[in-house]
Amino acid sequence: MADPYAVWLSEIMLQQTTVASVTSYFNKFIARWPNVEALASAPLDDVLAAWAGLGYYARARNLHACAREVSAYGGRFPQSEEDLLRLPGIGPYTAAAISAIAFNRPCVAQDGNVERVVARLFAVEQPLPAAKSVIKTHAQGFLSHQRPGDFAQALMDLGATVCTPRAPECSRCPLAASCAALRAGRQLDFPVKAQKAARPHRRGAAFVVRRGDEILLRRRPSKGLLGGMSEIPSTPLTQDVEVGAAFGFAPLDAGWRPLTGAVRHVFTHFSLELTVFVADAPNGSTAPLGCRWAPLARLGQEGLPTLMRKVAEHAGLNLPSVD
Repeated sequence: MADPYAVWLSEIMLQQTTVASVTSYFNKFIARWPNVEALASAPLDDVLAAWAGLGYYARARNLHACAREVSAYGGRFPQSEEDLLRLPGIGPYTAAAISAIAFNRPCVAQDGNVERVVARLFAVEQPLPAAKSVIKTHAQGFLSHQRPGDFAQALMDLGATVCTPRAPECSRCPLAASCAALRAGRQLDFPVKAQKAARPHRRGAAFVVRRGDEILLRRRPSKGLLGGMSEIPSTPLTQDVEVGAAFGFAPLDAGWRPLTGAVRHVFTHFSLELTVFVADAPNGSTAPLGCRWAPLARLGQEGLPTLMRKVAEHAGLNLPSVD
């Protein structure tokens, strides 16, 4: 059995980005907070800063909240899916993965790789996401009860390395003889996905204010998009704001100068284009309500989300790589 803390941390991170990037973040987290008690005692700002660049920052907040709850109960993770699901930020996939891999319980850890393998194996015609329950039922039918942890990891690895989305290597697959999609020559037809709605495009502006060797920052609300993260003041990110109306959201009156070009970023549900304005504030000026002056030399330690790192770099402020 594996360490439940390591399984939990890695599975949460693997939902974020590529395996190569996750390895770097995982190693940093484990080195800095080697157990759940250490993570629980860390300031939330430090956790958010270490998470910067991975995206989905609500998961970092839930990670911290979950660590505190587990730590309050002696640092022991519950073993069943049902009990794990009661913890902050742990959904069905993560609960099943922890239960199977860390505690060797017979659970279907159903990520995208597993869904692809099973959908092809049984030629599941129902489109995702509605097909999730059908796929889980099929997977439960051949789930190993002797080695459920190994089974869970093997099925995920099979999808990640052999039964890939665009170029499955069926000649290497140990399940090829039983694969309905392969028999029909329709491997690339599965899993069937419902047609996605067009992603809306929004516009806005970001306001980079310098006061000598400092920059104006503020904290986003704890809930919602990029919740709790530091940011360069901007128009509301969830609204479409034309440039002409953007100055109503400027943090202060200043001689704003627009920069050439724009910052573009894609969120899960919309794309965003920000015009960046820059201005200088007099030495000794106070920060507007809800804002603060931060040293430019420490801007890389502020845990800015990727969008705000792009804004800073567009304004000529060099930040170290998050990797």
